Amino acid sequence: MKTTERFSDRVANYLSFRPSYPAALIDTLTKECALTEDSVIADIGSGTGKLTELLLARELNVVGVEPNTEMREAAERLFRDNKKFTSIAGESTTTGLEAHSVDLITAAQAFHWFEPDSTKKEFRRILKPEGQVALIWNKRNTSTPFQQQYHEMLSHNCPEYLKVNHHNITDSTLEEFFYPGVFRLSTFEYMQRFEMQGFLGRMCSSSYTPKAGTAEYSSLIKAAEQLFNAHENEGVVEFAYETRLYLSSL
Repeated sequence: MKTTERFSDRVANYLSFRPSYPAALIDTLTKECALTEDSVIADIGSGTGKLTELLLARELNVVGVEPNTEMREAAERLFRDNKKFTSIAGESTTTGLEAHSVDLITAAQAFHWFEPDSTKKEFRRILKPEGQVALIWNKRNTSTPFQQQYHEMLSHNCPEYLKVNHHNITDSTLEEFFYPGVFRLSTFEYMQRFEMQGFLGRMCSSSYTPKAGTAEYSSLIKAAEQLFNAHENEGVVEFAYETRLYLSSL
């Protein structure tokens, strides 16, 4: 499957159950990048608009660049009345943006899908001379027994889990991408709480889970329900994250 099509059948779950990002992350971007109401942010791989929504709430101008039709159209419906939002059907290597038109590039939960060399060339083309790039991930905190067993369950039941997992992005990968710039790493805590339906929806929003209606999907759902029942507290489980921000010029 093309990487740009992986989430076409996950849009509803993505909108409802994928995590957003902590307010402190937006505070840091605003301060470190000296953002104002005139600033232009290109949110690359913007998806359904999880990060875009937070940037628009700060009265920033956001261009969502998203190759997946279903996800892009979901964001367009969500922000259709916001004059500070622009939507482009583009990719990290061909954004469709004008040269030197962007103050900040963001890529939230997306950079691991990009081809680094051609993406870097395109980012340099569209950034203003003092512009910066922010690569962002929500990384699950696997220090709890629940999250450890959740990781093991995905590893056992989802053949693609370890192949497409963004944990494969290392510091050396990012150092090479940002060179000769040097990235600054900031971390933030974030939390989601789910009842059973939300927990299953969160799991199935990921591209590596089997398609509904398959035997593999049925096995995964059964294992997930057992895991939830073993760890729920008053009908709820907690998803704890460490949100990581890698910020640098190029």
